[in-house]
Amino acid sequence: MRVRARHLAAASWLAALLGGAAPAWAQAPMQIAPPATPPASTAKPTHPAHPEAPRRIKSTKVRPAPAAPAPAAQAPAASAGHEPDLAFGAYQEGHYLTAFAEATKRINEKGDAKSMTLLAELYANGLGVPNNDLEAVKWYSLAAERGDREAMFALAMFRLGGRGGPRDSAEATRLLAEAAKLGHAAAAYDLGLLYLEGQQFPQDVPRAAQLFQMAAKAGNPEAQFALATLYKDGHGVAQNTQEATRLMGLAAQADLLDAEVEYAIALFNGTGVAKDEPGAVALLRKAAMRGSPIAQDRLARVLAAGRGVTAPDPVEATKWHLIAKAGGASDPDLDDYVAKQTPEVRAAGEKAAKPWLDVIKLSHS
Repeated sequence: MRVRARHLAAASWLAALLGGAAPAWAQAPMQIAPPATPPASTAKPTHPAHPEAPRRIKSTKVRPAPAAPAPAAQAPAASAGHEPDLAFGAYQEGHYLTAFAEATKRINEKGDAKSMTLLAELYANGLGVPNNDLEAVKWYSLAAERGDREAMFALAMFRLGGRGGPRDSAEATRLLAEAAKLGHAAAAYDLGLLYLEGQQFPQDVPRAAQLFQMAAKAGNPEAQFALATLYKDGHGVAQNTQEATRLMGLAAQADLLDAEVEYAIALFNGTGVAKDEPGAVALLRKAAMRGSPIAQDRLARVLAAGRGVTAPDPVEATKWHLIAKAGGASDPDLDDYVAKQTPEVRAAGEKAAKPWLDVIKLSHS
């Protein structure tokens, strides 16, 4: 299900709340010297691997993922002794009117809470029926009263956003707490952010860490990233570099962009994990292609220095530096490096960067 709701905030709160420092990526410099200028004879223009795929990411801050599908998280299985969930199956196939009819039937016959949540989803997203937030709130509330954690979480998002009624942060917090007790990972993560923020109740970083741990064990990548940051800095938990890197790696495997950047830096430096410069470069390249200015800057540095690659690549280094700079990641050392390249190398790097620069310029207009 696609719950149209926003989570409470981003894990990028961590740096600001825990000491007012810069974001974590800004505090993790890669241990490489400023790039040296290679001999002009080694400067061979290269071609971009994917010139058709520049994408602009507006921010390097972590954003919580969309809410997990409500009925999907605990959809009844078709097994011995259990009837198949025809309503959810119809929903998955895009047959929303059939899903509505089957869910209504299960509610009338059995008072099924999951079916109530499904009806709420249909109303909330305008699928098969007109969008109706009041009806969505009604069905979410009925399902939540019957103990459905997905409904609790979705209703909390409605209360926070003022959908289907006035904003009610106290009620939203209560619902998040109830859903978290029932093992809802996103609810535990969001509740942890509230404890970290300390606005709904006094700030309690150890309690936030406990909630992040709950969500991280359930596979929530945002919680894994947040908990990794706490372990890295020793806030709310005992400082543990290895555990911080392990969790960062899990979040990176789930394609969380900031985690990819952080884990790549850890791999490059051998921080809490075996040093792996080629692996770090590969991950930096992936994050750079996804639009992270920080990854683009770090990739430019390693390409210029020839670390983790077969040889320095001044054209690619120039390309990624120009892209990173346009995205807001300034680097005076690389400015000097590019300025010392031959006109041919600079021209090749500028040509390779142009598709990205055009996209970035368009996004700023």
